[in-house]
Amino acid sequence: QVQLVESGGGLVQAGGSLRLSCAASGDTFSNYAMGWFRQVQGKEREFVAAIRWGGGSTAYADSVKGRFTISRDNAKNTVYLQMNSLKPEDTAVYSCAARRRYFSTSSNDYGYWGQGTQVTVSS
Repeated sequence: QVQLVESGGGLVQAGGSLRLSCAASGDTFSNYAMGWFRQVQGKEREFVAAIRWGGGSTAYADSVKGRFTISRDNAKNTVYLQMNSLKPEDTAVYSCAARRRYFSTSSNDYGYWGQGTQVTVSS
């Protein structure tokens, strides 16, 4: 099993940047692909980005491509989401998730979740 804890959320003005972190504990972190999802209250959870268990292979939602970067440091058991050029529509609760080996863009494929961190982008 893997336990996940996100940090780094907050309030930022449009055009600003934030870096989210997701610290993992429990099982061997490098065995897991990691994903970031976001959810606005009353709406479905939305895929943001994902990275393969060994890094190197990533995927992004079209809405964040070119602005967000996912990365991981297996030595620190941490995955990051660097968010640049933030827009008010990026406001959401961001959660990281883990699944064995290969990433997926579907939240249904992830078995482990953090509690989420709020990101608010003001206009």
